[in-house]
Amino acid sequence: MRLAPEGWPFILPGWALVVLGAWVARGSPWVWGPEVALFLLAVWLLIFFRDPVRTGPRGDQYVIAPADGKIVDVRVVDEPMYLKTQATRISIFMNVFDVHVNRYPATGTVELVRYHPGRFLHAASDKASLDNEQASVGLRAARGPLLVRQIAGLIARRIVTDGAAGQRATQGARMGMIRFGSRVDVFFPVATRPTVRVAVGHRVQAGATVLAEYTP
Repeated sequence: MRLAPEGWPFILPGWALVVLGAWVARGSPWVWGPEVALFLLAVWLLIFFRDPVRTGPRGDQYVIAPADGKIVDVRVVDEPMYLKTQATRISIFMNVFDVHVNRYPATGTVELVRYHPGRFLHAASDKASLDNEQASVGLRAARGPLLVRQIAGLIARRIVTDGAAGQRATQGARMGMIRFGSRVDVFFPVATRPTVRVAVGHRVQAGATVLAEYTP
């Protein structure tokens, strides 16, 4: 199982504690309770930081999901930072069991990478898109500009964004990740008129699920 590199500072100490606990528990049966809890936590860290290979539809006509999780909102909003126009926003909420590696929704050139410190409200709430810690990535794709926004949640405290302005982005390739429960929004201008292929409640996979499709 491939793991995200950001996980090793958590995974290695977690499994070291499991080994130490097993050694201590040999002479102290009462330690087995905490040892089981440590073992389950260590297994969960492996699950959380997994980075599976993803395949799916590819092409300029597709906007691919940048994150695993559940669609919690699809609406038209004003986007003044990068698109500077009305945009369709699709919001994906990642729980602590979802893969948290984020991927580029389209191929193009990164034009904007901007970090904004903020609060840590529940990521599924609409207010989180304005108030929470977040990082925004503006991407110039063949069918028009796209904005991806990584939003921290209640227990997320570290947003990782790999790309920099001027770099080439490849659809489905890693864009970054958010540690421990969060949300990712993707915006595209209403004027470009892609057809949205998902609805609130749908489960999606980063790099595999089509969120929207441009017609010829």
